[in-house]
Amino acid sequence: MSDRSTARDGAERNYSDLLAAISGKTAKIGVIGLGYVGLPLIRTFVAAGYKTLGFDVDPSKVDRLLAGESYIEHIPSQWIGKCVGDGTFQPTADMSRLVEADTLLLCVPTPLSDTRDPDLTYIVDTTRQVAKHLRPGQLVVLESTTYPGTTRDVMLPILEGSGLKCGEDFFVAYSPEREDPGNPDFSAESIPKVVGGMDQKSCELAAAMYNQGMVKAIPVSTCEVAEAAKIVENTYRAVNIAMVNELKILFSRMGIDVWEVIDAAKTKPFGFQAFYPGPGLGGHCIPIDPFYLSWLARKAGMTTRFIELAGEVNTSMPQYVIEQVMEALNEYGKPLKGSKVCVLGVAYKKDVDDARESPAFTLIKLLQQRGAEVSYSDPHIPQLPQTRQHDIPLQSEQLTAEFLSSRDCVLIATDHTAFDYDFIVEHSQLVVDTRNATAKVLNGRERIRKA
Repeated sequence: MSDRSTARDGAERNYSDLLAAISGKTAKIGVIGLGYVGLPLIRTFVAAGYKTLGFDVDPSKVDRLLAGESYIEHIPSQWIGKCVGDGTFQPTADMSRLVEADTLLLCVPTPLSDTRDPDLTYIVDTTRQVAKHLRPGQLVVLESTTYPGTTRDVMLPILEGSGLKCGEDFFVAYSPEREDPGNPDFSAESIPKVVGGMDQKSCELAAAMYNQGMVKAIPVSTCEVAEAAKIVENTYRAVNIAMVNELKILFSRMGIDVWEVIDAAKTKPFGFQAFYPGPGLGGHCIPIDPFYLSWLARKAGMTTRFIELAGEVNTSMPQYVIEQVMEALNEYGKPLKGSKVCVLGVAYKKDVDDARESPAFTLIKLLQQRGAEVSYSDPHIPQLPQTRQHDIPLQSEQLTAEFLSSRDCVLIATDHTAFDYDFIVEHSQLVVDTRNATAKVLNGRERIRKA
């Protein structure tokens, strides 16, 4: 038998054995990166009947999980404790155990550098760890949001540096995460998964796996198509949010309430989707992903004017909000310098404990730079987390009548459902609302300013 025939037979065997293991739910699912994407994935595949391995480079996270403690609000500690106890979820920081998993899903951060270029450090480092322990018959899937070409041009050469060949010894695919924390209508298992493979067998294996855990896998022709789909989804949102942010400023000068305008426009049953303004963009996707496209365009000698303009508008919103705070305080005869300002909500969106890329950090920093005495309150985030850009040692304050009345201004940055807005307005001297959270407050409206 020729070497080519032997390789072909081996490839077919690796494919059929893994497909059978996935279909029979004897495959062990490995997830690298146990954050807001990785842990929900673990939960989804455990619910589907698989045993899982969870990897993270942060030993403190692993220790908390092994102790049955969750660090993500919508993943209950009780569930963690049960799954760790019965062995369906094994958290570990030992990367040598990567060899035990039949499928490996990479859910690691993909931030931007200070110059807004893609920072693939986490992807590269994690892929090197995978390559070190790669064995025949494994499927490797990247879920991190990135620019088209990352899986093929960055990951694949590292993996094949192991001496194994993609499509024969192991399989590679890309399937972008579509998590929406805080949205009760959608969880990981209920959101369709776009899947692109490095080859047909890789795509089929990844689709088979996700079809077991998710409502539906959507196969596409290449990894690049799947990568581009995720970027388009978030760029669409960023551009439309920029539009309503810009309209908010225009309509405010005209004495028109932008939120009322949007509510009126969305009664049209076709051709319009409501987007809402805010104090800036937050989260791990929308403030970052469009710039992956603009970076790719620059490499191709193009400019993406829509994306760049949307970025300019959205990143300017915190400064606009601070100007509105200054104007509102000025009406009360108070300068911003020396004023006591409480920021309500530091999560990037309502009803979540996720502060990644939250505009609240920028708002707090700008207020402090202008001499304000800043505090914050957020029922979901008891202490401001340290980020790559910010280290602000503040703890959440209780919203008592005495505390609120002692502040010169309360700035609503995140419209958590847990906030009692009637109580807040009643006991505050001045409320600046960036989210239209006080729309239903009837008493004390003379103390409310929209921004």
